[in-house]
Amino acid sequence: MELPDETVERILERWPVAVLSTAGARGPHAVPIVFARAEGAIWSPIDGKPKRGGELARVRHIRRDPRVSLLLANYDADWSRLWWLRLDGTAEIRSAPADAAVAALRRKYPQYAQVPVLGPAGLLLRIGITARTSWGASREVDLVEPSGIEPPTSALRTQRSPS
Repeated sequence: MELPDETVERILERWPVAVLSTAGARGPHAVPIVFARAEGAIWSPIDGKPKRGGELARVRHIRRDPRVSLLLANYDADWSRLWWLRLDGTAEIRSAPADAAVAALRRKYPQYAQVPVLGPAGLLLRIGITARTSWGASREVDLVEPSGIEPPTSALRTQRSPS
C-alpha cells in the first residue's frame, strides 16, 4: 500500500541513506548517498570523505542526463515492517554553496563536525522531485534506522565439507 504523506515526510527527515541511480554510458549506475531536504529539494554533497580521484561518475552522468531516481528502503526479517520510497527527479550540479542545504546536512549528520560537508570542488547535487512512488507492508512504518544492523551469527559461519 502507498505510504501516507506524513510517513514519507518522516522518512525524508530521518532516514540516513538513499541510493541514487543515474544513467551512465554503459547503463544504470547506483550509489549510496547521504541527503537532506532544504528549499523544496533534496540535496546531497560531494563531501570531504576520501574519493578515488577525478570527477565522480554520478557527476558525469548528471551533466549528461539530469534524470535521476532515489530509493530509500527498509528490509526486515519481519516482513510486516518492509517499506520503500522512490523519488524521481531532475538533478543539477551546484558549485555555489547553498547555505540552507549545508545547514540541513550538518543538522542531519553529526559526522559533518569532523568531515567537511563540501569537498575541494565545493559541489552539491540538487534534486528537484518530479514523481514519488512508495509501498509499505502496513500503514504504520517503524523508522528503525539501518545503522547497527548485524548479520545473524549463522551467516558468519563458514560451512566446511568433511574431508
